[in-house]
Amino acid sequence: MSVLTSSEVVVRLRAAGCVFAEDEAEIILATARDEASLARMVAQRVDGLPLEQVVGWASFCGLRILVDPGVFVPRRRTELLVAEAIAAGRPGAVVVDLCCGTGALGVAVAAGLPGVSLYAADVEPAAVRNARRNVVPAGGSVFEGDLFDALPSSLRGQIDLLLSNVPYVPSDEVRLLPAEARLYEPLVTLDGGSDGLEVFRRVATEAPGWLAVGGHLLVETSELQAAGVVEYVESVGLSARVATSEELGATVVIATLVE
Repeated sequence: MSVLTSSEVVVRLRAAGCVFAEDEAEIILATARDEASLARMVAQRVDGLPLEQVVGWASFCGLRILVDPGVFVPRRRTELLVAEAIAAGRPGAVVVDLCCGTGALGVAVAAGLPGVSLYAADVEPAAVRNARRNVVPAGGSVFEGDLFDALPSSLRGQIDLLLSNVPYVPSDEVRLLPAEARLYEPLVTLDGGSDGLEVFRRVATEAPGWLAVGGHLLVETSELQAAGVVEYVESVGLSARVATSEELGATVVIATLVE
């Protein structure tokens, strides 16, 4: 087996349609343990597997988050949600990462707020296994189950920061997503129902019973959906504001339980 050079890796990735071939080649070359793993990683990426699943990690909020095959890959745009959570939170807060995937959001918030009590939950067994690899070393706990059903009942009325990066792509638009997402991430992590807000509404409806007074629910959404999200959280008794980042292409709604 001939050893792949850096330039050869770049050429193969570029031919496969990788826009950032040079950057990806650098990451793969730095991660590969030997010639065999390098060849395997390049072949997987050429076949379309997300880079983060190929190398086994993603860079998120300056942290290295472990990513297993078949688990939703944390997106850079979601760093806005983390930044808003840290700004709204306090040291020692009770933080819950619902629909946690890899657990990236909760881990990143815990890294920015000292002494938090961190909990994460997901309905997907593969995500739960993956999240435990990230969340437990950060001092948190991970639970398996459907939304709030997964959480200990003792958290009712105690959550200061509820991070909920629920799926928000309308069902008939999932087919328009990049192949990396459509083919290699679970549909349940992408499909938000007919209008993209079905899972969000389930979360928002129950959130007031789980939040502490002054606690916040943070939800990532699209720019077009933001007004509907605000209207719904206000209908269940929460106040709301919208944060956006043009640089990240991100929109986040921060809903608060006030006295």
